[in-house]
Formats: sequence, C-alpha cells, structure tokens
Amino acid sequence: MTTSTSTLSAATRPRPVSGSGPLAWSLLLAGALGLAASAVLTLEKIRLLENPNYRPSCNINPIISCGSVMRTPQAAAFGFPNPFLGIAGFSAVIVVGAALLAGAAFRRWFWLGLQAGVLFGGVFVHWLIDQTLYHIGALCPYCMVVWTATIPLFWYVTLHNVRRGVIPVPGSWRPAVRVVARYHWVVPLAWYVLVALLILNRFWYYWRTLL
Repeated sequence: MTTSTSTLSAATRPRPVSGSGPLAWSLLLAGALGLAASAVLTLEKIRLLENPNYRPSCNINPIISCGSVMRTPQAAAFGFPNPFLGIAGFSAVIVVGAALLAGAAFRRWFWLGLQAGVLFGGVFVHWLIDQTLYHIGALCPYCMVVWTATIPLFWYVTLHNVRRGVIPVPGSWRPAVRVVARYHWVVPLAWYVLVALLILNRFWYYWRTLL
C-alpha cells in the first residue's frame, strides 16, 4: 500500500517545465546586453560621485545626456543607483538561460518567480521611460539599451509560460496563442516602434533642428 501510494504520488506530481533553445538564447543575449549596459552605468555613476565635474561618455548633446539623467532622483528610485538592480537581475537571467541551454527544467513556482521578475522589470522600465520623456527631458543611451533588453525578456518569458500552461488561459484562447507564437516577433517589434515614435514626438523640437 505504501509503495502504491508513493508511486501514485510521484505520477501525479507536476513535472518540471523545460524551456526551448530560442528562449534560452533570448535570455542569454538579452541578459548579457542588459548586464553590460548596467555595468557601464554603474561605472559612470561611480566616476560622477568621485568627481561632480566628470563628463560621462554618453553625454552627446542636450537631449542625449546620461549625466542629466544620473543626477535625478529617478536614477535611484529605491535609494540606491538603479543599475545595481540591473546587475543583479540580468545576471540571474543569464544563469537561467545557461541552465536551460544545458537542458535544465524547472518547477512551476520557479517559472512564476521568473515571471514576477520580468514583470517587475517591465513595469519599472516603462515607468522610467515615462519619467525620461515627460519629466527629466533627456535620454540616456545606456538606459535605452536596458529598455531594449527588458522588453523581449518580458515578452518571451510570458509567451513561454502561457504556451506551457504555467500561466493558465481559457481553452478558447489557445488558437490565438498559437498564432501569436508563430508570429512572436511582431509584438516586440511593434513595441520598439511605439517607444521610438514616443521619443521622436517628445523631442521633435530638437530633432528637426538637425535636419
């Protein structure tokens, strides 16, 4: 009886969920891109703290200016420089991508934890986009690299979790999910275009002087 119960319990226990090769590479590449940008931002911030007159390498013109952004309260939203979050978060993403590439599979709670992480990153990045465009009035190139990395991270982790049942959806949604998965590149591309149009519109008064 004990053996049968143990066998039944093992059979009904949810199996770990693996990730595809494309998802693993997406995590690795986006994580590496975001980590590199976060590391450079951290170094620039340290130099700025050491020397208030330091001119960051990404100060290009009145609009594209990291220094203007790094001196704002938004650059330390939680009481410490935002790039510290990037270094921790993107490092974790790289580790998960490497593990998936090696054939690892994870329990549902792990995927939900990863989903929570990319959701936080996505919300935080879009808050920063709003602050950058409509409150600070300057663009930080390295910050925009972080935006570029975070958008596909959120999208592809979410798509994976929906397709694999980690995030349950009604059965009637399944055909739409399959179509979205087939044309998975459309959403991030449209996302990038929308952000680019917002930037173009917000600073058009400056861009047109360059024409």
